[in-house]
Amino acid sequence: MRHILSQLERVARTMSQQRPTVRVDSTQDKPRRFIFVLLPDFSLLSFSSAIEALRIANRMSNKTLYEWELMGEGGESVTCSAGTQFALNRDLGEVTRDDTVLLCGGVDIQAATSKKLISWLRREARKGATFGGLCTAAYSLALAGLLDGKRATIHWENQDSFSEEFDEVDLTKSVFVVDKTRLTTAGGTSSIDLMLKLIADEHDEELANSVADQLIYSSIRTDQDTQRLSVPTRIGVRHPKLSLVIQMMENNIEEPISPAILAKDVGMSTRQLERLFRRYLNRSPKRYYMELRLQKARNLLMQTDMSVINVALACGFASPSHFSKCYRSHYNTTPYRERGSQATRLTI
Repeated sequence: MRHILSQLERVARTMSQQRPTVRVDSTQDKPRRFIFVLLPDFSLLSFSSAIEALRIANRMSNKTLYEWELMGEGGESVTCSAGTQFALNRDLGEVTRDDTVLLCGGVDIQAATSKKLISWLRREARKGATFGGLCTAAYSLALAGLLDGKRATIHWENQDSFSEEFDEVDLTKSVFVVDKTRLTTAGGTSSIDLMLKLIADEHDEELANSVADQLIYSSIRTDQDTQRLSVPTRIGVRHPKLSLVIQMMENNIEEPISPAILAKDVGMSTRQLERLFRRYLNRSPKRYYMELRLQKARNLLMQTDMSVINVALACGFASPSHFSKCYRSHYNTTPYRERGSQATRLTI
């Protein structure tokens, strides 16, 4: 009996020490190095999603396929938007052509993008390294000119301000974008999707799938997937004509379309459209459309240095006075005060 128990214990110890491994036929002479540049108030989820995928790839292959270090201004520490502080390996310094440099952004990306960072990006990018931006960090890359003529993406909340400021960048609504040596993600768990693609391209899909399994990540997305939920999912209503009208509204903010034309385009009367909005959204089409325009206006005021007049025009308001009246009615403050409070907050 003791002999049987001893054998069972040995088998149990052996099984506990084993882990599934994936054979990797890699031609790499050395591990690929990732440099994560942590910006103030960076998104912890975007950063951890990326670095965990690399760690698990090493574990599943039983090889050191990837190495990484943390870099940032000052070289000491940086705090993420969740309030946790991270120790850095070094200050902004030299990178090599073989490095993959990923900027990790988050809230207040304009304030986090310093002149020192921009100068460093421009200098090091000349060496030919791969540069990427996670979450909102595409803004920093674009400001440095690294995304000129490139396809890119950024978190949906920053899409309006980004497109207004960087018309030389081909902005998409994709979950992530790989354009040669430029990588961008929309934030959140999209870092996982980007890393899985890189792992699959450099090694094989078997390893990438194994990493996804370890992350309990069952729905791997590609660069063809969009970051926001569909209109029916977002509004909680599956009515094809209502969804189509809302989509038309979202695509025509600068030059609003009248409810009569919207109704005609989807094959119903204006009265029918009114009833549809009242029934499912408890507001009129005109009111819903106004809220969409004001939401975009607020994003532009908070995230860009566009004048209030230009913001008004970009959101379909013919006059600043009408814009100010509507804005105050909805947000209980004026566009000018909103802009002033934002400027004060960013300079603190």
